[in-house]
Amino acid sequence: MIIGGQRRKWEYGWIVLCFSLLRCFDEISAQIRYSIPEERKEGYIVGNLAKDLGLDVGTLVDRRFRIVSGSKDTLFQVNQDSGVLYVRKKIDREEICDGNMACIINLKIAVEDPLEIHYVGVEITDINDNSPIFPEKEKRLEIAENRLIGARFQLQAARDPDIGIHSVRLYKISQNEHFELQVRERGEEKIPYLVLQKYLDRERSGEHGLILTAIDGGTPPKSAILNVSIIVLDINDNPPVFSQDTYSVTLPENIKPGALISKVSSTDIDEGPNGDIAYSFGSAVNAKIRDIFSLDSTSGEIRLKGLLDFEDTDVYKLDIQATDKGQPPLNAESGLIVKILDVNDNAPEIEITSLSNMISEDSHPGTVISLISATDKDSGENGKIICRLNDNTPFELKPSVQDNMYSLVTKSHLDRERVSQFDITITASDRGEPSLSTFKTLSVQVSDVNDNRPEFLINPLDLYIFENNSPGASIVFVSASDKDLNENAAISYHIVREEGTQNSMTSFLNINPETGVIYALKSFDFERIKTFQFQALATDSGTPPLSSNVTVNVYILDQNDNFPVILHPLSANGSAEGVEEIPRNVNAGHLVTKVRAYDADIGYNGWLLFSMQEVSDHTLFGLDRYTGQIRTLRSFTETDEAQHKLVILVKDNGNISLSATATVIIKVVEPKEAFAASDIKSTVKEEEENNVTFYLIITLGSVSVLFVISIIVLIVMQCSKSTDYSSKYLQDTNYDGTLCHSIQYRSGDKRYMLVGPRMSIGTTIVPGSNGNTLVVSDHRKRTSGEVRNSAFMKKKIMNNDRQI
Repeated sequence: MIIGGQRRKWEYGWIVLCFSLLRCFDEISAQIRYSIPEERKEGYIVGNLAKDLGLDVGTLVDRRFRIVSGSKDTLFQVNQDSGVLYVRKKIDREEICDGNMACIINLKIAVEDPLEIHYVGVEITDINDNSPIFPEKEKRLEIAENRLIGARFQLQAARDPDIGIHSVRLYKISQNEHFELQVRERGEEKIPYLVLQKYLDRERSGEHGLILTAIDGGTPPKSAILNVSIIVLDINDNPPVFSQDTYSVTLPENIKPGALISKVSSTDIDEGPNGDIAYSFGSAVNAKIRDIFSLDSTSGEIRLKGLLDFEDTDVYKLDIQATDKGQPPLNAESGLIVKILDVNDNAPEIEITSLSNMISEDSHPGTVISLISATDKDSGENGKIICRLNDNTPFELKPSVQDNMYSLVTKSHLDRERVSQFDITITASDRGEPSLSTFKTLSVQVSDVNDNRPEFLINPLDLYIFENNSPGASIVFVSASDKDLNENAAISYHIVREEGTQNSMTSFLNINPETGVIYALKSFDFERIKTFQFQALATDSGTPPLSSNVTVNVYILDQNDNFPVILHPLSANGSAEGVEEIPRNVNAGHLVTKVRAYDADIGYNGWLLFSMQEVSDHTLFGLDRYTGQIRTLRSFTETDEAQHKLVILVKDNGNISLSATATVIIKVVEPKEAFAASDIKSTVKEEEENNVTFYLIITLGSVSVLFVISIIVLIVMQCSKSTDYSSKYLQDTNYDGTLCHSIQYRSGDKRYMLVGPRMSIGTTIVPGSNGNTLVVSDHRKRTSGEVRNSAFMKKKIMNNDRQI
C-alpha cells in the first residue's frame, strides 16, 4: 500500500512537469493569431498555416500535419495538401464565447518527424447578429391605486448576446400619462425603471399597458420589446351604486308566495371584496314587512314570502341597502315601492239596520222598513256594488245620496191575509270580473189591522127543523171566520132584533155570543108557522169593529101530531056516523058515498088512507083506499040483507100512524022508496053539503092565506138575491074526495113535492124519505148561485141540535 501510494505521487508529479513544459512551449510557440467575424460559412479560409508556420507544404502529408483534437477543434480544419486553415462549420460567437468580451479559439497544430506543436489563436469577432432579448415577453406589475407620485418600479433589463456597441444601448417606453422611464447603469448593464407621474384610479382604468423597447447599437440597430401590464390594485374607495334610486313594482294581491316580484342591482367599481356586494333590508323595515317579503343577499332578488291583501295594505315601501365587503365597508341605499293591485277577492257585505221587523198591513207605499248599507273591501270596479231584491215582492230599494246606501220601502199595498211574512232576499253584487255576490235575507212580519169583516161560509143559511122541538134546545150554530188575527178575529155573535117588524120569531131565539149556538126558546108548530127568517150578526173585536150578518131561513118540518078529522059523515058526540040509502037495483060500481077526511099535517103525515075496519059483506061493497069512495062490487040479490054497516078506518102515513073511524050505515031500499027518499035526502044532503062547504071555505081560506104569505116571503127572498138557489115552498091544496096538503120546494136542479094521497104522473118517491117526499123533474137551467142542500134531500133531517 505504501509502494502504490508513492508511485501515484510520482505519476502526478510527471504530469505536472509535462504540463509546465508544454505551457512554456506554448507561450514560446503561440505567435500566430487570426481574426475572423462570426457566422462565416463552411470553407471560409482563416489563413495559410503552412506558410505562416514555415512548413514545407510537400511534407505535410508525411509529417501528418493536423489539428490536435479538442473541444473546439471541430470548428476548423487544415488541408494537408495546401496547409490552409478553413472553417469547418458555421461559428456562432455567442454560443462559443457567451459572456466574454474577447472570443479566442486556440488551436493545437501538430507535425511529426520531428514532432512539433504549434499554437494558433483564432479570434472570433462579433457582428450584430442578435437582437436584444428580454427575459420574459410580458411583465406584470401590480400597483395599488393609492401609491404616491414618484414611486419607482424596476423592470428587467434586456440582454443582448452581442457585445460592445452591438449590445443594448437604449430603452424607450410607449407614450402614457401615468409613467416615465428612468434608466440606471449598473456596471456595463443598464436597468430600466418606471416612475409614477400621476395618480392611478383603478375605477377609471384598472390596467395600463406599456411597451418597453430595448435598442442595441448595431447598424442597423436591432430592438426588442417588453409588454408591461400594470395592474392597478383596488382599494375600497367607492361605495356601491344602485341602478335606480327607487324601484317600483305593481303586483296583484292574489300572487302566490314564492314568486319573484323584483330584483335590485347595484354596482361597485371596486373589485374583489371591495366590490362584492351584499343586499339587506334597511333597519326601518319592520318585522311585518320582513314576514311578507324576502331578499336574497347575493342576487338581490326579492320574493314574496307571505300573502298580500290589498284591503290591508295597498302600498309597501321597502328600504334596500347594498354593502360591500371592503375594510371599512361602504354601503348605499335604495327603495322599493310595491303597489298592490286590487283583485276581486272580497264579496260585498250587507248591513241591515232595521227600524222594525214588523210593518202594518195598512202602511202606505213608500213606508221605510229598514236601512241597507253595502260595503266591499275591494276598490275600483271591484268595489262598486249593485243591490237588488228578489222578484215578486211588494218592496223596493231606494238609493240614498251616499253611495251604497239604500232604503227598503214598500212599493204597493200589503195584505196580511194573503202574505203574512216576507222573506226579502237582498243580493249585493260587485262589478268585478268575475262578479262576487252576497245574499242576505230579511224577514218582515206584516202586522194585522182590522180590515176584514167576519165571513159566513154559507149565506143565506137554510135551516130545516121539525116542529115540536124541545124549548131551550139548540137548533143550529152559525160560524163565521175572520181573516184577521187576535182581537181583530175574535168574533161575537148576536141576533138582529129589529123593532116594529113583522118577524117576531126572533124574540123566541137566543144565541151564545161566543160559540154562535142558537137556541129556540119555544116549540114550533108547523100548523101555525111553516117558515120564518132571521139574521145573525157576527162582530169582531177590532177597532173599529167590523161585522157581517147571515140570513137564516128556517123551514119547519111537519111531524105527525094531528089526527085525521072526518068531514063526512059529520061527526057528532065525538063519533062520525052516517046513513046512506041506495036502490036495490043498482049495478056494480055504483058510488054509494064518499068518506071525506082532513089531516092538518102535510106530506105523508097528512096522506090519508082508507080501509074497512068492519063490513057486513065483503063481497058487496068496496072501498077506494085513496079517495074514500064506497062502491058496490056487485048487484044486490034477494038474499042480501037490507042494511049493512061499514066501519071505515082513516089512517095517515106518519111514522107513528094516527087514525079516526067513521061508521056508514047503508040501507038497501026498493027503487020507489029510493026515489022518494032521495028527494028528502037530497034536501038534507044539500044542507049538510052547505055546512061542509062552509067548513071547506074556512079551511081553504086559511090555507090560501098561508099560501099567499109563503109566496110573498119567497118573492121577497127572490128579489133580495141575484140567483135563485134557495129552497122555495109552493103551497097547494088538492081535493079529490079528501082534503090533502102539498108543498113544493126546490134545491139545486131538483124540485121536491110533499103530496097527499094522489100523485101526479111523472113523480118519483125518494128512497129514504119515509114516503112523503117526491122528486119532480125540473128541466130549467141551473144558475151558478144555486146551492145544493143534499142533507135534506137525503132525509138527513136535523135533530133538535143540528150544526150547520
